[in-house]
Amino acid sequence: MSNEYVAGGPATDAPAPDRLADVFRVESVRRDDDRILYLGEPLVGADELERRVYPAFREAGYDVRLATVQDTETDPISGVELRSRRRALVAQPADGRIDSVPWTNVVMLAATVLTTLFAGSVWYYEPLTGPLDLFTGDKWKFSVAVLSVLAVHELGHYVLSRYHRVNASLPYFIPIPSFIGTLGAVIRMKGRIPDRKALFDIGVAGPLAGLVAAVVVSAVGLLLPPIAVPESVLGSANAVEIRFGYPPLLQFLSTVLDRPLSYADPSRAVNPVVFGGWVGMFVTVLNLLPVGQLDGGHLVRAMAGDRAETVAALVPAALFGLAGYLYLFTDVGFNAPFLWGFWGVFSLGLAYMGSADPVFDEPLDAKRMAVGVLTFALGALCFVPVPFELMS
Repeated sequence: MSNEYVAGGPATDAPAPDRLADVFRVESVRRDDDRILYLGEPLVGADELERRVYPAFREAGYDVRLATVQDTETDPISGVELRSRRRALVAQPADGRIDSVPWTNVVMLAATVLTTLFAGSVWYYEPLTGPLDLFTGDKWKFSVAVLSVLAVHELGHYVLSRYHRVNASLPYFIPIPSFIGTLGAVIRMKGRIPDRKALFDIGVAGPLAGLVAAVVVSAVGLLLPPIAVPESVLGSANAVEIRFGYPPLLQFLSTVLDRPLSYADPSRAVNPVVFGGWVGMFVTVLNLLPVGQLDGGHLVRAMAGDRAETVAALVPAALFGLAGYLYLFTDVGFNAPFLWGFWGVFSLGLAYMGSADPVFDEPLDAKRMAVGVLTFALGALCFVPVPFELMS
């Protein structure tokens, strides 16, 4: 074995090469920033190798995976650098620590604040005459409503990732100038999922946390006073109306609180904060599609094991079927069929890419299975076939 394995520093607690001897022949160990590369040759299959070495690395606080890496060595005779592709166990700290300001996350969040404020200016009928107008009026209420729902959803994933010691990034918010102001938010899972329990807990935490936030935001919006629609909008022949489809859960909240979701008087409109809750419910439906790397895909993979692939294969067909039915047999226009057709294509790609595979694949306990069924049932209460229509 090479003498490049040096004790001390971040590798002090990393597993010694001789602990891997049964499954991996270590030829050298090198450091690459915060990573430790065990270069050598596997003695067993990749899946078995990762299962065998994972406990030792996890106990030491490292995530590990088998990879092919670029290796550079200097020929002792000619002094020429030789480059080659080598097999290696790549270990890196699994504590998810943040060593510096996550500028990408910060910049994307700031941009999304601006785009949701812009969307809020449309909803509150507050025309912009200059950039500073983004920070006046009531438009901030819509921005806070949307961003809080998305943030709670993603932080649910992040907190459970940290709990299970799985490396994950902070949320990335996605800005886009639209009537919502964002395409949502995501976190990157950078570490291996240890088992089905961790996969389930991380997957379910986002939808449940986000749904609670969506219910709270919707209730606040329903209790806020309606807004006035300007005469200039009411009398405009070029105005485009967005007619929303309200899911059963939002209709239930409206009934319980005895507050309307629409008004017969066209000069009044429901407070836009309600649409922050609507966004949360819509995001919940999309995320719970049981395919690929979506939350629903994680849940089904954790609950059903390899049979999740069969479920995932049915999702695109169901979405294409819904899009076709709405287009051919209803008069809802093109928006809803296009939406579900787009998600049919997207889910087809997700199904092809496959789902997350935990290192250990033991079945879930009955309590988690029940929570999974409940989560999908709550997601169904957020579904509406026609989420919105553009009416000119």
